Amino acid sequence: MARHTDVNLDDIEYYHFVIATVAGVPNVILSRTGYTGEDGFELYFDASHAVEIWNALMSDGSVVPAGLGARDTLRLEMGMALYGNDIDDTTTPYEAGLGWLVKLKKGEFVGKAALERQKAAGIPRKLIGFTMPDRAFPRHGYAVSCAGAPSGEVRSGTMSPTLGIAIGTAYLPLDMAKEGTEFEVEIRGKRLPAVVQKMPFYKNASHR
Repeated sequence: MARHTDVNLDDIEYYHFVIATVAGVPNVILSRTGYTGEDGFELYFDASHAVEIWNALMSDGSVVPAGLGARDTLRLEMGMALYGNDIDDTTTPYEAGLGWLVKLKKGEFVGKAALERQKAAGIPRKLIGFTMPDRAFPRHGYAVSCAGAPSGEVRSGTMSPTLGIAIGTAYLPLDMAKEGTEFEVEIRGKRLPAVVQKMPFYKNASHR
């Protein structure tokens, strides 16, 4: 990336951005953000420049293209929530471990009263990470059981290529959400053991 832009990438702090020229294209938003957990950059520009910027970035072979499947695996290894899987209109930020994003003192917003009530009363369930010791492959929608009773479904799941073990997320009752707690995931008609694990499953030491 450095050879294609007019700014010093080291000067951009994590979760900050600058307006730069990239591959000769001006007014590109160059943002030190990403949805993989790796340290990297996102580019925002007029769609008419997509081909020339893509070709420039691919020109020296130092960048390897990757699809959404790879991105999804990386974001799960980092414990990053995906809307439609880990979070949706049936979950709250407190249940998903995203309470740090809720600013109740910053004025009115949709859902504020409900969040105030839940914060006062306590959450009934919590989004947890889990691993599976068997060579299983948990997928979104697979049934989850706690102490033999149905307890929702897998929200995200994959076989982690980095860790060499099956990982996933699910919502469990608060008393079952402690690290090390065992529960079951139903895969192809069989209930297989799973263990609650602390997220992120993997943390890149270079990630700021």
